[in-house]
Amino acid sequence: MSEKCLAVVEINQDLCSRCYVCKSICPYEAIKADSTGKVEINTQDCQVCGICYSACPSSAIKMQYYTYDTLSDYLKKAQAKTPNVDTLVLMCRGNSPSTGEVQDILKEQGLNIDNYLALRLPCAGRVPTDFVFEALNSGVENIVSVQCEDPFCRYKEGTKINTRRLVLARNVLKQLGFDENAVRIIKYSRKAVYDVMECVGCDKCIFICPYDALEFESFATPKVNVEKCVGCGACQLVCPHHAIQVKGFEFENVLNRYGASAEQLKAKGNGPAVLAFVCQWSEFSALDNPNQAFEGKNVLALEVPCFKSLDPVHVVNALNCGFDGVMAVVCSSKDCKLQEGRDTAERNLGVMLNVLKKKGLLDRFELYEESPRCASDFSQKLDAFYQKIASLPKRKVTVEATAKRTE
Repeated sequence: MSEKCLAVVEINQDLCSRCYVCKSICPYEAIKADSTGKVEINTQDCQVCGICYSACPSSAIKMQYYTYDTLSDYLKKAQAKTPNVDTLVLMCRGNSPSTGEVQDILKEQGLNIDNYLALRLPCAGRVPTDFVFEALNSGVENIVSVQCEDPFCRYKEGTKINTRRLVLARNVLKQLGFDENAVRIIKYSRKAVYDVMECVGCDKCIFICPYDALEFESFATPKVNVEKCVGCGACQLVCPHHAIQVKGFEFENVLNRYGASAEQLKAKGNGPAVLAFVCQWSEFSALDNPNQAFEGKNVLALEVPCFKSLDPVHVVNALNCGFDGVMAVVCSSKDCKLQEGRDTAERNLGVMLNVLKKKGLLDRFELYEESPRCASDFSQKLDAFYQKIASLPKRKVTVEATAKRTE
């Protein structure tokens, strides 16, 4: 791990008051105090959730992602573009894929809000309370925090911590004369959803679900136990008829997003066309600021909710569609936010590699394990893969993309 990687999260010892708030709330016990009382972060255990950063009363913790200044700057720029919008929606990336559906989620929760500013974060728990006050002072009249349901927080305690903060903030705001509903909290987590008209009752989804969230029903579509379903997408991967899918990551939705993109990217003349499947939790810059992450390269990034939902069909199909290379960026087994069922993902990967080898396409695919705590690793791996693909002979694509899953 490089020195730059180690510097992604650090404590300024000159500012640290040794109050140990950060140590007490770290969901991963990555913050320790030595025999002298000095507070240090174990970067190997840190998951860059940002909860410690947002809680530090002396601003002693420094981070590279989603800092107070970054959030403030984003809000100011968004307000400048849409000055008449008075609602700010804070969303965890776990309940808000890059495809959007923010408005649908709000309506499901009984809120009819047509115009809003959306701010997408890795975890609700990393939002400093000061930022909430700043937003309300800047002209925002309503703040809606769409948080994962407590048992499904990818950072264990993030939503619980943020809920407590916002409840306290509402009490302060009420005393200051603000509407008590100026800050609202919504709990929402993505679940697998069936299309009962497509289900043939093969029950593959039941056998593959690593969380036992699918229950057998006699002469009927299996039942989704929403108390257990984490929306990992493993079931979607094995369904031969796309009868069960995770909203925002539907097979046809993903297919349509990259189907015609290879030709459009190549038309720019900046080199080979590369498709990157990126786990929501493995890399931040590629998903939240793709223009900067892929500057000067023909790269399209599509996020997946977990390694378990990386569909081999899309990898093969993307190469058939004209992409010169496909890379996948996933969390390591230690960093995976949805630990159960990783063996299934690895078996799928093995099958896919065999298919690519038979088709003579193995050198056009790479899978990397990545973590947002390693600031420069992703760009280095992307550069190396892009150069490798650029050095390969140009392909003549003769096989039509099927747009179908084959048995």
